[in-house]
Amino acid sequence: MDNGQWWFALKRLLLESGMPPQTAGPLNAFLLLAMTFVLVLILDYALWKLIRIFAARLAKRTRTNFDNFAVTNRLPRYLAHILPLFLAFELIPFVFSEFAYAEYMALKVLNVLGVFLLLSIVQRFLRTVNDYLKTKPRFRDKPIDSYIQVFMIFAWAAGAMAILAIITGTDIWKFLTGLGALSAVLLLIFKDTILGFVASIQVSINDMVRIGDWITFEKYGADGDVIEINLATVKVQNFDKTITTIPTYALISDSFKNWRGMQSSGGRRIKRSVIIKQQSIHFLTEAAVEELKKVSLISGYLADRQAKIKAANEESGVDKSLLVNGRNMTNLGVFRKYIESYLENHSAINDKMTLMTRQLEPTTQGIPLEVYAFSSDKRWQNYEYIMADIFDHILAAVPYFDLEIYELPTQLTVKEEKS
Repeated sequence: MDNGQWWFALKRLLLESGMPPQTAGPLNAFLLLAMTFVLVLILDYALWKLIRIFAARLAKRTRTNFDNFAVTNRLPRYLAHILPLFLAFELIPFVFSEFAYAEYMALKVLNVLGVFLLLSIVQRFLRTVNDYLKTKPRFRDKPIDSYIQVFMIFAWAAGAMAILAIITGTDIWKFLTGLGALSAVLLLIFKDTILGFVASIQVSINDMVRIGDWITFEKYGADGDVIEINLATVKVQNFDKTITTIPTYALISDSFKNWRGMQSSGGRRIKRSVIIKQQSIHFLTEAAVEELKKVSLISGYLADRQAKIKAANEESGVDKSLLVNGRNMTNLGVFRKYIESYLENHSAINDKMTLMTRQLEPTTQGIPLEVYAFSSDKRWQNYEYIMADIFDHILAAVPYFDLEIYELPTQLTVKEEKS
């Protein structure tokens, strides 16, 4: 008995039992379809069990994590569907041998399922590759998600067109030609996707942002680490643990700050000022200089500077009965030198990078004295501690130089001045 006769054996039994032909035919097809469905399920389940056992043994023998990620993304499960689908393709013509239209529709359904299965396998394979590459230091900060999303958009678009071509019975190339008139509409629909795609390429090529970078984007209220770069969005985890989502194309259309340069450099910048009251600035007398020589950090500087100034004034015959005549030292200038010496000897300051104390333009409040230096420790908490420690010392040292810090007057200070 050949295959065709075997498939019609059930129908003959139905006819011999006295069932009318118009009922025996559809019932025979239904029973054969049920048997095919059960057979496909059994094969699918058996293949899945075999593949899972094989994958588990392979994972134990190999050092790579690729197979582990494949199981996590259920790639073997979808691969197990391939053979059952091919079996269904082979059996459907026998099931509906007397019903041409039903066979035609069933094959269409199987073709559509085949397209979905192919796209699902490709998507899960790419997810597996993505997860695997993220474990490699070389690819950890690369926007691989964006490229995979771009590829899958085109893959799903091609799959959708293939499904429509299968359903309508149109040749795929004729179907693509007919879509030319809709290109403007498609461009409008996928405008954000196209912008994100172009932005992702530019961000990657120009190395503007990497995963793990600390960025500040004031327009979107983002200040934290980049945790994900996708085709359409960039996710930033702010320091308060909130998540800010930024459109990818905003990275090339707007201005933002990337702190990667600071993190990869030798220090983190300290740039802060104290405002000195102008009335407290004056020339130093000989007695005042002798008193300040007790400050060890500047005692050598004061002795050397004092000798040079005295020699220059004597050579010029300057009348020093008034301090304003000739060359002199001021308490502000000596204080500025003291701060520089203090920073140069501070263990947390990188003395190989720019280090200075500069006087800024006078304001209505006073004269800003700015510290410009770089801390060796770039971690936020330690950086803030170092900066606070430096300015604690500076503020406490101000009175020793007969200087005053400007503060907005309060009712208490006004009463004290009147009294």
